[in-house]
Amino acid sequence: MANFIVAALYKFVTLPDYRAMQKPLFDYCESQQVKGTLLLAEEGINGTIAGTREGIAAVLDYLRRDARLAALEHKESWAENMPFYRMKVKLKREIVTMGVPNIQAGSMAGTYVKPEEWNALIDDPDVVVIDTRNDYEVAIGTFKRAVNPRTASFSEFPQWVQAQSAEGGVLGRGTKVAMFCTGGIRCEKSTAYLRSQGFDKVYHLQGGILKYLETVPPEESRWDGQCFVFDERVSVGHGLEPGEYELCRACRLPLSAKDKASPHYQEGISCPYCHGTHTEEQLQRFTERQKQVELARARHQRHIGVRMEKTPAEQ
Repeated sequence: MANFIVAALYKFVTLPDYRAMQKPLFDYCESQQVKGTLLLAEEGINGTIAGTREGIAAVLDYLRRDARLAALEHKESWAENMPFYRMKVKLKREIVTMGVPNIQAGSMAGTYVKPEEWNALIDDPDVVVIDTRNDYEVAIGTFKRAVNPRTASFSEFPQWVQAQSAEGGVLGRGTKVAMFCTGGIRCEKSTAYLRSQGFDKVYHLQGGILKYLETVPPEESRWDGQCFVFDERVSVGHGLEPGEYELCRACRLPLSAKDKASPHYQEGISCPYCHGTHTEEQLQRFTERQKQVELARARHQRHIGVRMEKTPAEQ
């Protein structure tokens, strides 16, 4: 039986008073012993929180009592252990950072495609399927036939679109485009951006990969691998079962069993992806932190480790 409910949520809606919302929202989450990260901006709300069933229900009800958030949707999964160390409510310019002004994601997003109808769309050879996530996320799982833009951050996506819209790129005018991301938020903004650039046949997976993995049976799935998530579970598979990846505590990238077998892997200090990239000062800090982690482990306590460098919306 699940000990903690994990709720991912977002909504593009105009919140001119978002700064005033910060402290009351934080205080209420704390009162319900809910942890995670919520981002507030003038363009809306985004984040992932975890807690007991009662605590999550109370926070969602609190949010939906604001008429502007009454239609707020969320996606649920579960975790045996609390996947967050603390509660944070952050103020941002954007709830998902693209860096392009005046993208009206709430009204300009592409056509939603339900998970049950997604296979038929991406099986069409005339459809260009694009994974809008970052390269390290794509590396552990994606849909078959999907194009990987190889971006390090979402703010690089517009530049990739411009490059691929040129002659010889995958995004010629009139192209039918299907996009997907973890929970749907990046796709709402990326499809809105494509439409602002003149593309009119733009579709995206409703509810994102998480809803697809929850809804579509494995035997019918076009998904290959696992889905990276921005909490201590690291990855999930079909049915949203926790996956097998772990985080490198130095660079925050997901590690497979093969990665951990590398001679460059030192728990809490380095991995094959970041070996040789840290300063001596950083290595000393990582080594000391790992000693504290091992001491806490020996005492059967939980060490808070290192803060997640980026939140769900900043990816």
